[in-house]
Amino acid sequence: MRKKQDAQLGLFHGLGSSDIAKELREISLLLDANPQVLDYVHSDLSKNCRVDTGAQGMTAEQVLRAAILKQYRQLTYRELAFHLEDSRAFRAFTRLDLGHYPGFSTLQDNIIKISSTSWNEINKIIILSTVETGVETGRKVRIDATAVLCNILRPSDSSLLRDGVRIITRWLFRGQRFSLPAKYDFVDHRRVMKKRFTEVLNSKKEQTRLAAYKDLLKYARRVCGYAETALPILEKASCKTPEEKAVLDKLLTKIRNAHALLLRVIDQTERRVLKKESVPSGEKVTSFFEPHTDIIVKKNRETNFGHKVVFTSGSSNLIIDCLMQRGNPADTDQLMPMLERQKEIYGRMPRQIATDGGYTSKDNLAKAKEAGIKDVAFSKKRGLSILDMVKSAWVYKQLKNFRAGIEANISALKRAFGLRRCNWSGWEGFQQYVWSAVVSYNLLVLARRNVN
Repeated sequence: MRKKQDAQLGLFHGLGSSDIAKELREISLLLDANPQVLDYVHSDLSKNCRVDTGAQGMTAEQVLRAAILKQYRQLTYRELAFHLEDSRAFRAFTRLDLGHYPGFSTLQDNIIKISSTSWNEINKIIILSTVETGVETGRKVRIDATAVLCNILRPSDSSLLRDGVRIITRWLFRGQRFSLPAKYDFVDHRRVMKKRFTEVLNSKKEQTRLAAYKDLLKYARRVCGYAETALPILEKASCKTPEEKAVLDKLLTKIRNAHALLLRVIDQTERRVLKKESVPSGEKVTSFFEPHTDIIVKKNRETNFGHKVVFTSGSSNLIIDCLMQRGNPADTDQLMPMLERQKEIYGRMPRQIATDGGYTSKDNLAKAKEAGIKDVAFSKKRGLSILDMVKSAWVYKQLKNFRAGIEANISALKRAFGLRRCNWSGWEGFQQYVWSAVVSYNLLVLARRNVN
């Protein structure tokens, strides 16, 4: 895997004169000014990579630029492959040679290899490159959080029971293709599960709904029994090739994970529907396909199924940092970790911070002041006086108005960079998606400063 291609296209070759072309030109210059970002991409692409002996592969530079282009223009992999073949400006930006047309699967396989850690480091490099020019010094920052949805339907107990039966049955059928020491028998209950799911969905009588739920639970338990019988047999299956063994191991992992999740869904359904218990959100299963999904509950707001993401923005509107954590941690617990991350980036704490009211607490104020932050402006006082937080009422008003700007930053990320919903799979994929959107957003913010 190469970092850069041997013969690059001219810097402004084929980019054109439209607004998009001008932005791409400036983004290209920013990437050229920070070539060390390619080290992280090259390291990720080189892991478990065979020596290229066939068709021309993509360089680390091409993969990074294609990933940024995808997020910047909000393209699918198929659309990205089409535009890289059709658009002279996009090809010039990604520095693809004439006749080199990577397909959508090649683009996907390469882009998804850039880890969330690498995206984080790339963002740090871009942010620190703005310190010398004075664009973003990190002396005044604002912090806020938002929920980014995962790519799942709104879950219900009935839909989860149906999903569990459906996918375990599908994988049990696939397991029969292998050479097994004994035969395992099971019954396909997917049709009756669909009927009972529809009854739960459309029933107006509580008695009918409960009867349908009991049937759903009965068939789900049976399918769990089928999985428990099949797993020991599949584990002893004979495989002719290493590739077949890898496929079998992957199938076994899927069945084990789905079996464990279905048992949890059966338990939560019995507790919630039959026993009328309240199940804590941390114990609930939300998806068989994205099991990492958290339940994000905010007062007087709709419940979201995804993850809470905390952003730190500066006066330049750049996203300096972001933090993703599992569960639904309280905002008050996120302030000091975000400030410590600022110290890791800049080597010092910011001078002034402005946050949403959810971060307000006497403990947070005391810790921030002790860390050397001069002005700490919470948008809600909650028993704190203005002079305890900042040196004057005028400074408090300025910082409070400054904090409102991060709402526009988050809105731009959601509207223009796809952060309303993450469509990459897995917890690592979620982090990769968020960080790639943040890096692309920051590059565009800097590019537009230079264009204007």
